[in-house]
Amino acid sequence: MRILVTGGAGYIGSVVTEELVRDGHEVVVYDSLYKGHRNAVVPGARLIQADLLDAETLRATLADNQIAAVIHMAADSLVGESVAQPAKYYRNNLIAGLALLDAMLATDVKRIVFSSTAATYGEPEKQPIEESDPTNPTNPYGESKLAFERAMRWYDQAYGLRYASLRYFNAAGASEVCGEDHDPETHLIPIALQAATGRREYVEIYGDDYPTPDGTCIRDYIHVVDLARAHILALHALDNGSRIYNLGCGGAGYSVKQVIDVTRHVTGRELPLRIGPRRPGDPAVLIASPEKIKRELGWQPRFQDLNLIVDSAWRWLLAHTNGYE
Repeated sequence: MRILVTGGAGYIGSVVTEELVRDGHEVVVYDSLYKGHRNAVVPGARLIQADLLDAETLRATLADNQIAAVIHMAADSLVGESVAQPAKYYRNNLIAGLALLDAMLATDVKRIVFSSTAATYGEPEKQPIEESDPTNPTNPYGESKLAFERAMRWYDQAYGLRYASLRYFNAAGASEVCGEDHDPETHLIPIALQAATGRREYVEIYGDDYPTPDGTCIRDYIHVVDLARAHILALHALDNGSRIYNLGCGGAGYSVKQVIDVTRHVTGRELPLRIGPRRPGDPAVLIASPEKIKRELGWQPRFQDLNLIVDSAWRWLLAHTNGYE
């Protein structure tokens, strides 16, 4: 199948592209590279450097390459930035997303897998979170993602555009080829690994007085390769209709302090810590229920253990001391 991956030069997009190529698909990566990395585009995939709001290039890319389906991963994703710059998030996550849908309709591409987020749920009423739970975003990032989900539902009803929306929890880890290289870095595991290498002076823990066993927030971590495999399963399931899935590993999750302890064990290095104040809007616990995608698509995460996740990220970091540059 010929597949367009928007944001395919980013962290998760590059691993999704890697897995698609491994499965024998023809992949075109569509990425502006304002956050992505040219060197993250895996061999076998073709890169089109352009913005989704460049309607002429987008339509030509879909038509000229005879694209059969789209995996849409291009987005801005920093919660704090979205609060300070909501216009940027509505433009890049919603308006650009609608431009993609319109280009797909114009070129008769009727299948899309969307990279969504657990931020669509806002402050959850219960744990673990199920797809049927209320969606009530507490920031423009989550709101812009949810707005695009709702648009896809109406496009499906009106135009027959089939979609799968995958609501991520915390993606982590690396493949043998692709890993996490953000500037600035905001995710706990790569931050902890940077502290292990001395690139950071310390790891800051945002609050240690939550109602959890060790006082720190608990989150659901999913290996990026497991995440990528879920996209491929969802893509092939679109023949049977549109759907929404949570992507996480469920279970009890891991606290911030547990992640720090595992990082110390994997790296064999001490990690200086600093306790800071809570961040506004951080729930004590965020855990997904992935039972729906397991039941309906047979998805099973292979790298669920946190030691495996951290070890893969550590090995990638040691092999790419300067990231993709």
